[in-house]
Amino acid sequence: MRIVRVKIFEAASCGGLLDGMDIELLRPRNRGGNAQFLPICLLGRNGTGKSQFLQILAEIFQAAWHEHRPSEEATAANPNLLFEIIYEISLGGDGGVKRIKLSRNREPSGRLGKMTMEIRGDDGYELLSDNRQPDFGRYLPPLVVAYTSGDNETLSLPFYVSRSGYASSVTTAAMKAADAVVPENRLVMLDYSTHLEVLIANLMVGADDLRGELVKHANLSAVHSFRLVIQLNHPDAPKIRGKNPDRKGVQLTGELEQYIDELCRAATCWNYDPKHEIYVLDYLVDDESRKAFGRFWNAAADLYRSLHKLAMLNDLMIPRRARERVRRNINNRKFASKLPEPQDETKVFKIEEVQFRKASQVGSSSAVDYVSLSDGEHQQAQIFGIVAMFREQNTLFLLDEAESHFNPQWRAKLVTRLMDLPVQGLGEQEFILTTHAPFVPSDMHREQVRIFSKEDEKLSARQPEIETFGATYDSILSHCFGIDPPISMLAQDKINALKAVGSAEQIESEMPHIGASVEKALLADRLFELKKQK
Repeated sequence: MRIVRVKIFEAASCGGLLDGMDIELLRPRNRGGNAQFLPICLLGRNGTGKSQFLQILAEIFQAAWHEHRPSEEATAANPNLLFEIIYEISLGGDGGVKRIKLSRNREPSGRLGKMTMEIRGDDGYELLSDNRQPDFGRYLPPLVVAYTSGDNETLSLPFYVSRSGYASSVTTAAMKAADAVVPENRLVMLDYSTHLEVLIANLMVGADDLRGELVKHANLSAVHSFRLVIQLNHPDAPKIRGKNPDRKGVQLTGELEQYIDELCRAATCWNYDPKHEIYVLDYLVDDESRKAFGRFWNAAADLYRSLHKLAMLNDLMIPRRARERVRRNINNRKFASKLPEPQDETKVFKIEEVQFRKASQVGSSSAVDYVSLSDGEHQQAQIFGIVAMFREQNTLFLLDEAESHFNPQWRAKLVTRLMDLPVQGLGEQEFILTTHAPFVPSDMHREQVRIFSKEDEKLSARQPEIETFGATYDSILSHCFGIDPPISMLAQDKINALKAVGSAEQIESEMPHIGASVEKALLADRLFELKKQK
């Protein structure tokens, strides 16, 4: 997949800041490794609309899936969004690449128009007559996967809407039929609250070379052990009677009952408290336990989906008033309130006591607690984990500040490490990421970089005038962020004051306490001039 152009007519969010934006994202097809891996990098100061743009992309495809298959996306977070997006979809095999135009605008009467899909052929774009026909879904990204490094509730909103109905749908389905299956969502949000699901899925079912790649940055070799806790009748659980008259708490479909059974069968040991319906499952990880998981899950994404479906039941533990408040705020496009999170002790599903083996102590019985790792080590395992796990062609990845917790060395290697992952087909997926640092754009050509800015309360995005690939960080900071010279303000003010009014003696006294920079060289020139005048 590759997005070519996005026009936003009415965003119905951000106070109209995004209205009228027209962003061209066309890239050449003759650059990049790993099957033409050409991600897009969005740069810009805080408040210039980068995260909101990612949100709009998610809302566009959420609305499209809701239009096509409402059983998989039950609602749309932004039903009044007016847009036009042009993108390319790889059909695989000999199907080649199709260019698609997806749009929704107002009718001449002013009423909200119908979403339309057009496929470009030899004679221009041809309208697809029925949004429910299979080709409509065939030409959409099968998954929209987002990652946020912090409490970015703007980007989270469409994904919260996507998952919010799952728990209640499970309850409704379980009360109707034992074999009911609630379809998977097309939007997937990964953040700190879901990182353990990603990690366990990759390290238990992923390939050997991939498992090592995900944790080697933290000097770890493999997962040592972990615990799963599933509690279905906590005192705070909903008091609902369903098909099982003995269960007053969380209702499960046969699908979820099967997942719990398989997790029990793969466990090293487990215990069940029938009174409170609490499962405690412990796993001591070795080759045999991985084989046990492999009997039930063929791929890391399958195991992740099973764990995540159980974790989404945690929404049942959020007080009804809190859920209703957030739903009202979303409907009114008010995003000030933080999305609710249930208390850890009340959660239906949680992962605990994750421990790892150190790379330098292979064969040793000592272990390292996962919680003792740094934020950057957690983030790196998360980012590489989601890329390795979701390998379906035409998946759209929206990564908001994916390297915010990395040290400078790790930031400089992000693109290289993504390309070096032992996976195939990165070029058949679309990656759009945001950053506030010059490290990532230095690994991308200018056609892959867009600089976001805000003037007169309107947002815009432009391609850099300079070639960013291989450019120094100073050049990118100056051109893209207006930081020139590339030193901090306090030091800059000090040097400017010395150049303006400092005596030769004052400048000479301060010179040993100023680090090497162009500004220091200019200050040395000023010192030379003052001495020459004497």
